[in-house]
Amino acid sequence: MAQYETVRTAGVGARAQIDEGLRAHMNKVYGLMSVAMLVTAGVAWSVGTSDVLLQIFRDPLTLRPNILGWVIMFAPLAMVFAFGALINRMSAAAAQVFFYAFAAVMGLSLAWIFKVFTGVSIAQTFLITSIAFAGLSLYGYVTKRDLSGMGTFLLMGLIGLIVAMVVNIFLASSALAFAISVIGLLIFAGLTAYDTQKIKAEYVAHAQSMDQEWLGKAAIMGALNLYLDFINMFMFLLQFMGNRE
Repeated sequence: MAQYETVRTAGVGARAQIDEGLRAHMNKVYGLMSVAMLVTAGVAWSVGTSDVLLQIFRDPLTLRPNILGWVIMFAPLAMVFAFGALINRMSAAAAQVFFYAFAAVMGLSLAWIFKVFTGVSIAQTFLITSIAFAGLSLYGYVTKRDLSGMGTFLLMGLIGLIVAMVVNIFLASSALAFAISVIGLLIFAGLTAYDTQKIKAEYVAHAQSMDQEWLGKAAIMGALNLYLDFINMFMFLLQFMGNRE
């Protein structure tokens, strides 16, 4: 692949420097993602285990979202689009704050799972998702296979998946919900490997410039992509593995 030509044609010292920088960059990506996950989990648990807080967003008996609940449900999607459009105008520090704010809003949108599923099943699903994510991300990092073609296919599938999920909000079809969960799990599993390779390739392609501002924002955007892959894998797996209260 073209992005690896920089490494191949560089001298031994330059290659070692790029490899060292890449490891530091990936560690930063995973670190940012981990902090965001902790923010999401903390907010979701705090709200989901409090009837007083949860009823601000959902009916306490049916758990159906109220007007504010609908806003919170779609807010993360809107924030992702806004982040992609505005990140080039932000400083790296502002982008990081935005990322953590997004993680907090995502926590609000997921708080209901603590009312529907048992804590044990949530923890088990999280553990299995973590193991699967680690394996898929490692594959994306070490494979020599170009995953860009697969990425295009997966992104097209993601658009169709979002449309199907919005439609099923109104149809409430259990068969469609099952199909969405299966397809969604496969899509985000593939995207985990694809996004990891993409983060690596982008770093290698820009390694010579060492633009610290760009590197900072690239790490945040990479962390966001992997965060979304993890969260979606977790939610789709929870539909299969979660024991309801």
